[in-house]
Amino acid sequence: MKLELNDHFNQELPADPLTTNGRRQVTGAAFSYVSPRVPSAPKLLHASNEVAQLIGLSAADVTSKDFLETFSGARVPDGARPYAMCYGGHQFGNWAGQLGDGRAINLCEVQHLDKRWTLQLKGAGETPYSRTADGLAVLRSSLREHLCSEAMFHLGVPTTRSLSLIATGDEVMRDMMYDGNAAYEPGAVVCRVAPSFIRFGNFQIFSANGDVENLRRLADYTIKHHYPAVIADHDGDSNSASHYIDLFRRVSDRTLDMVIHWQRVGFVHGVMNTDNMSIHGDTIDFGPYGWLEGYDHDWTPNTTDRQHRRYRYGHQPQIALWNLLQLANALYPLVEDVEPLQEILHEFQSQFEIKYKVMVGEKIGLSDIVRTDYELLANLEETLQLTETDMTIFFRLLARVPKSSSAEDQDDALAIVADAFYKPAELTGDVVASWRNWFRDYRIRLNQSELSDVDRAVEMNRVNPKYVLRNYMAQLAIDAATAGDVALIDELYRLMKQPYDEQPDSEKWFAKRPDWARNKVGCSMLSCSS
Repeated sequence: MKLELNDHFNQELPADPLTTNGRRQVTGAAFSYVSPRVPSAPKLLHASNEVAQLIGLSAADVTSKDFLETFSGARVPDGARPYAMCYGGHQFGNWAGQLGDGRAINLCEVQHLDKRWTLQLKGAGETPYSRTADGLAVLRSSLREHLCSEAMFHLGVPTTRSLSLIATGDEVMRDMMYDGNAAYEPGAVVCRVAPSFIRFGNFQIFSANGDVENLRRLADYTIKHHYPAVIADHDGDSNSASHYIDLFRRVSDRTLDMVIHWQRVGFVHGVMNTDNMSIHGDTIDFGPYGWLEGYDHDWTPNTTDRQHRRYRYGHQPQIALWNLLQLANALYPLVEDVEPLQEILHEFQSQFEIKYKVMVGEKIGLSDIVRTDYELLANLEETLQLTETDMTIFFRLLARVPKSSSAEDQDDALAIVADAFYKPAELTGDVVASWRNWFRDYRIRLNQSELSDVDRAVEMNRVNPKYVLRNYMAQLAIDAATAGDVALIDELYRLMKQPYDEQPDSEKWFAKRPDWARNKVGCSMLSCSS
């Protein structure tokens, strides 16, 4: 197995002079050199050959001993110098100071086909940033991240990728629900793959410490390696402040696109702290995430967020904007002018309103949405919440609703989407009247479109997935893997590679969350240790 190493982050940015893994406060450095923990009995549970190809590895490489040793942390590739990144962040709206890679170790950077990737081991042991934790990860959280990373990619959502899921053979103590019932669980390591793992918090920690020199070095590094178009578009411009403003604009644009995709597929991140925001606009750090089942703008999958619901589904765009404000504050010492940064934030807000409506319009088959459609969209969102309605199933079935010349009877349309309702008995009185009214208005609008029913269904099915990684599905895979059966991991992985296709042999997964999973641990809300 041969990796084409091409490290830059740990070559061009300042290193912590101490080289032990011991916990400490780090200043004046972007990272600390560390050594991954050697697992006792690593075993490959699953790997993505597709991601392996991205980094220049073959299917044969994936099954090799070298692969197992390298991506479990047992052996460092020749020439690599693993490191953990230093960053800060706001957690649940409060400045937390130094955070950093507490259970993630950047193994190396590789280059393949003119693209550079950072390979990061999550769960490979303590680092200087582990605080009071052990730097390890358990099977359940690792499996969820491995599958979700790949599911998100194939949904068309910007995301980090996952190369492999490896059991360590070690037991890890965790209090899953933070209720005093700690227990040992099987440990695991995931290899995450991304252009880089630079976060908003990497800039925040330098700014908070008044370290403008290293803040500038990090910004220049980010532009050089990850946003080179900034330099190209400012050819001949010696004003470096304009470069940093343009960097912020591009990060803002990518963040907006990411959140629009989240809302489109009903994904809820669960922990949108600033240290969990990638400067690439990629979904990063899959912890207590979830997909909407009942369409509810107030739903959060995170038990830690149960009271205030800061990171609920409907609030994610506002949180993204708030996090961008914190990034703007961090970059301000390099710009020293608040107005251009504020303009970008205002643009995020106005563009979100426009792009969100366009996105919802596409979900209901209106690719030519106009202002007069806005009421139709707003009424749909209100009606969806009158009774528990499965988001994924509703929008997928909606594509089957034909145009109609009748303005009176809409019960045929309701019958088509009936499987999306968790409590069909509630479709009475004002609830059913609201649905009939909405379908009446919707079909009047469809009759104004030149698209045929068949063509409209094709367009809708391109943006409305049939399959998403519901939490109960991941939990079934976790339970099976814990018992030694990993077949379901691969079944779900393959299912999620084609989420917009019908896949008739997998119809059992196109179903509402079963009743047994409504309140089961791991199937509804999850803790940050999940």
